[in-house]
Amino acid sequence: MDRELSLAHLTVISLSPPEMIRVAASTGYQSVGLRLIRVTPESPGYSLMDNDLMRRETLLAMEETQIKVHDIEFVKITPELDISSLKEFCAVGAALGASRIIAAPYDPDLTALADKFAALCDLAEDYNLGVVLEFFPWTNVPTLKDALEIRRRAGEPKNGGVLVDSLHFFRSESNFSDLEHLNADTLPFLHLCDGPLRGKHDLAGRLWEARAERLPPGKGELPLAKLIQRMPSDIPISLEVPMEHMAAEKGPEAVAQYVHECAVHLLKSMEPSLC
Repeated sequence: MDRELSLAHLTVISLSPPEMIRVAASTGYQSVGLRLIRVTPESPGYSLMDNDLMRRETLLAMEETQIKVHDIEFVKITPELDISSLKEFCAVGAALGASRIIAAPYDPDLTALADKFAALCDLAEDYNLGVVLEFFPWTNVPTLKDALEIRRRAGEPKNGGVLVDSLHFFRSESNFSDLEHLNADTLPFLHLCDGPLRGKHDLAGRLWEARAERLPPGKGELPLAKLIQRMPSDIPISLEVPMEHMAAEKGPEAVAQYVHECAVHLLKSMEPSLC
């Protein structure tokens, strides 16, 4: 299968970057996404910006396994964020050979949010990095259409796109029609997972599902094939499938392996329709 499959850090968040890269290599992935900035107090981030030893070990693991770093995360665009403070983050991403930065909309002022997204794209361009804005149903940029509007307000930067996560796409009731006529410059990769057809309605339930217990592709009820068919062809697919219960019981490597097997099975079953 030619499609690049990337292991998102949230799937194996207990592993440090060097450990994660070696697990990715042993379980069939071509690349990884690294969480270099902590998202919540309960979930780790691995700051290679100020950990020289771990950065060297990460580069060594990449060299030994030939696993690439596809993306780095997680920039929360808040009212307090100073974009210039991310220079070292971008520099580390460039040193790792990453392609993109994942950013998230947490500024209630949509004009300010668009301006900061544009500024982040400008900074990232200096390091040959792209930026994707990920939308979340619990933020004030809840849908694909809303994220595309922020990109438009930002001046549609050449290195700025939108990240579609399959769980957030369906939980936000985004529309397939919003994907029409969008190319890989706008939608450069896909976060893929599965889940029940209907999710929780309360915020705590939504966050728990998104951050702790998703389902591997093909093991839930979401119409993933229809989504993949409407996305730009041949873009990388990043498997973001946290399964905390399985990880506690069998270990993160077992989760990475199972998620990869399920994704490959789904994509192979779709091959006639993707030709």
